[in-house]
Amino acid sequence: MNQFARTELLVGAEGIEKLKHARVAVFGIGGVGGYVVEALARSGVGTLDLIDNDRVSLTNLNRQIIATHSTIGEYKVDVAKRRVLDIHPTAVVYTYKTFFLPETAPEFDFSAYDYVVDAIDTVTGKIQLVMEADRSHTPVISCMGAGNKMDPTAFAVADIYQTSVCPLAKVMRRELKNRGIRKLKVVYSKEPPVTKTQPPGSNAFVPSAAGLIMAGEVVKDLLAGRREN
Repeated sequence: MNQFARTELLVGAEGIEKLKHARVAVFGIGGVGGYVVEALARSGVGTLDLIDNDRVSLTNLNRQIIATHSTIGEYKVDVAKRRVLDIHPTAVVYTYKTFFLPETAPEFDFSAYDYVVDAIDTVTGKIQLVMEADRSHTPVISCMGAGNKMDPTAFAVADIYQTSVCPLAKVMRRELKNRGIRKLKVVYSKEPPVTKTQPPGSNAFVPSAAGLIMAGEVVKDLLAGRREN
């Protein structure tokens, strides 16, 4: 018996091996990205690259799985790595205390990844992530706006050009079209913002739902051997 025995009942021994040998980069280890990392570690993904320049703060406790009173002040990637290795001790975890923007993009070799997860907040960073993944033919999934929402059942998986309602998705559609990007898998909410606060309000169940949906898509695509043409 091993810790992935229940997963193996669903995906088979070959599937477990695919996940074991997969390398996934998660950009943004916050309310969404933290749950992506959690689910990928528990699914047996063998190598994880964690990218985030932020530290855990008191206001993270309401929604981020890595945030506890004992981790306040620590770098999120350090806390996430410790948690991953406690769950999956044989995993390989690389951490980068980096705020991903166009000027920091050269620090990363996107061709080394089997999948890229975009869970960052800045539009310029998100666009650059998609551009880098497109250049290296690496699958990428991007999270649209999860703030100021209350309904975790309103999320959907779609191509960016099939989205509606979400203001962030609207901006991304325009910017990606201008750059010649023809497709992008995204998780987005069909729920209109319940308020328009800045910074956006958030809760324990909406970002986590988005993160778990994203992780599910990553695992599904890794098992299918999906690779961009």
